[in-house]
Amino acid sequence: MLRARLYWNLHKKCWSVQDCKTGRVVRHVTAFTLADAKFVVRPAGQAKVRREGKKNVHAFAVGDASLRNGLAGLDARDVTYNPYVNDTFVYKDTGEPVTEAHVITVWTNTDGKPVVKASNLGHSN
Repeated sequence: MLRARLYWNLHKKCWSVQDCKTGRVVRHVTAFTLADAKFVVRPAGQAKVRREGKKNVHAFAVGDASLRNGLAGLDARDVTYNPYVNDTFVYKDTGEPVTEAHVITVWTNTDGKPVVKASNLGHSN
């Protein structure tokens, strides 16, 4: 199974899937699912964004590429991250930090914006 890093590609307006072993981007997708995933924000990259006002890849999800066909589960909640406001990824409805999820499903909506859903059925968070 591929251990992957997944991030929103600002230039291509899609999701980049990076192989954690090689560090190479293996594909660009409009939807993807990770299992047993963690949300990561690198503090130095975040500080640079805040200092310079230019975004860079410093926040992403890491997990196992899943064959679950984009199904995050019935308990899936919207997740967001704003480097100018949040120090971590947060649940959109409560602002509560989220660091891991049983399943993360991402896609690009019809407006070309990223959507992130996290499900914790069978996983504590």
